[in-house]
Amino acid sequence: MNTFKNVPIGEVLKEYGYITDEQIQEALVYQKEHKGLRLGGALMEMGFITERQMLEALGQRLGLSVVDMGTTTVDGASVGIIPQQLAQKYNMLAVAQSDHMLTVVTNDPLNFYGLEDVRQTIGMELDIQLCEEEQVRKAIQYYYSEVEARKAAKSANTSVAGQVEELEVEEGEGDTPIIKLLNSLIQRAYNTSASDIHIEPFENHSLVRMRVDGTIIDYVTLQKALHSSLIARIKILSDLDIAERRVPQDGHFRLKVGQEYVNLRVSVIPTVFGEKAVLRLLAGGNTSIDHIGHYGMIDEDYEKFAGILHSPNGIIYITGPTGSGKTTTLYMVLEELAKRQVNISTIEDPVEKNLPRVNQMQTNQLAGLTFEVGLRALLRQDPDIIMVGETRDSETAAISIRAAITGHLVVSTLHTNNAAASIVRLIDMGMEPYMIASSLVGVVAQRLMRKVCPHCCEERETTEDEAKMIGEHIKIRVPKGCHRCNYTGYRGRIGIHEILLIDKEIKKMISDHASVEEIITYAREYQHMNTLAERATQLVKEGVTTMEELIKIAYYS
Repeated sequence: MNTFKNVPIGEVLKEYGYITDEQIQEALVYQKEHKGLRLGGALMEMGFITERQMLEALGQRLGLSVVDMGTTTVDGASVGIIPQQLAQKYNMLAVAQSDHMLTVVTNDPLNFYGLEDVRQTIGMELDIQLCEEEQVRKAIQYYYSEVEARKAAKSANTSVAGQVEELEVEEGEGDTPIIKLLNSLIQRAYNTSASDIHIEPFENHSLVRMRVDGTIIDYVTLQKALHSSLIARIKILSDLDIAERRVPQDGHFRLKVGQEYVNLRVSVIPTVFGEKAVLRLLAGGNTSIDHIGHYGMIDEDYEKFAGILHSPNGIIYITGPTGSGKTTTLYMVLEELAKRQVNISTIEDPVEKNLPRVNQMQTNQLAGLTFEVGLRALLRQDPDIIMVGETRDSETAAISIRAAITGHLVVSTLHTNNAAASIVRLIDMGMEPYMIASSLVGVVAQRLMRKVCPHCCEERETTEDEAKMIGEHIKIRVPKGCHRCNYTGYRGRIGIHEILLIDKEIKKMISDHASVEEIITYAREYQHMNTLAERATQLVKEGVTTMEELIKIAYYS
C-alpha cells in the first residue's frame, strides 16, 4: 500500500486528458474555500470530471481494476470479515477472500488511514478494486442486512437450543434475541425489496420465507421454540391479542429502517402446528418502478389514463389480482391529483401510506366503520375526489356509483381479469347497466411481470407452439439463475396495462348488455386498445421477460 502514497490526482487526471491546468487552479481555489475537501472532490463538485473518470484514472495509475457492483460476485461469507461500522465509515465492502488476502471494493484508494485501519483490524492483506461511492454504499446496506439477519437468527437459535418451552417476550425495545431477529428480518426484506415475509410453523421447525419479485424464496430455518415468541412480538407491535390463538387476526405497525419508516400489514392465522404470520411491506420507497413518472405506464397508455383523470366526475377502476400493484398505482395517482386545488378523501383498509394534502380514513370493523359507512360519511365532507380502497360488495359499489353521478371523481380497485370484465363484475354485484354506463369513465387492468435477469439469461429460438403465440424467427430469452437474482432467473418487475375508455358507443353497449368479447373487439378496433396479452407479447419480443411470464398473463386475462 505504500505504492499508493503521494499520487498527485490533478496531474494524473491531466495526464489522461480529463482536465486542464486552468481547471486545476480553479479547483485549488475552490478547495481552499471548502476546508477538508480533497482536490478530486473539488473537481467533481465543480463538474470538471465525473467520479467514474477519476476512478478510471486512479485505476490506470495504481494498477487497480474499476468494477460495477451490479455484475460483481459477492461472497456472503467474506462480507462479515470487516466489521459493519468500519465498512460504513470507510465505504468499503469485502467481496472475496483467498488465504490471507481479502478483496475489497472502495471508492477511495487514497484513504491510507482507513485501509490500514481495516488491515490491522482483520489481520489480512487487502486486494483493492474501485467502484463509485453510491454503488458501494448501497451494496454495504444490502449485504450487511443479510449478515445481520443470519447472525440474529443464529443467535436466537442458539439461545433456545435444547429448549422446548417458549421464551419470555418483553414489550419494551431492547437487545433480546427475538427483537433483534424480527428487526433484522424486516431490514433484510426492505433492502432486498421483498414484498412479504412469511413466518411458517411446522412440526419440528419454523421456516422464514420472503417474496421477492413475486417469487417466494426460502430464507432461514428457526428452532421450533422460537416461533411462539416471534409471533407474540409481532402481535405486540401490531396491537393484536396475544392470548387469542384460535382465530385469524389482522393489524399493522411501522418500523424505522435506516432513515425510512416502513409500514407493515400483518396477518396471523392458526395452523395445525401454530400460528402463521405474513408481514407485507407496504408502499415502500425502496422499490424501483419502470416509467415512474407515468405511473409505471408506457407513454401511449399514460396519455390515455391522464385524459381519464381530467374527468370532472365519474368513477375510475384499477383492476387486477392481489399483488398486481393496484394500490401502488392508486397512491401515485392520488399524489399527483393532490397537487391540484381539490379536496381528496379516502376510505381504506388499511391506510398503507400517508399522503400529503389527502384526508385518509381507515375502516374499523369492530367499531362499525365499514367501507359503506365511511363512504356515506365522506360524501358529507364536501369532497372533489374520493378514493375507495377496494370495491368489495354491492353496497360499496352502489354508493360509489351514486357519488360519481352526483359530481364527484371516484377512484377505486376491483378484482377482475381484464378491463372489460369489470363491467360484468359490477352487473354481477347488482348494479343496473344504465347506472354503470352513466357513471363509469375508464377502467385500467394492471399486471406485474417479472423481468428476466440480464446477467444470466440465455437466448434460444422459439418452439413451434411458442411461434404460434408470438411469431416465427424470434429469439427469446430464458431464465437461468445466478447470485444476483437469488438463482430465480428473474430480477425486478415491470407493469403492463390495458386501458378501456368509456365513450358513447361503449356506454350504449353496456346499456344493451353487450358481451365482454364485443366490448373488447370494439375497443381494440376504434380505441386502439392493447390487451394485457399483447403488451406481454411485446415485452417477450423485446427480451424484457419470458414465455413463462407471458403464459401466465395469457391464461388469466
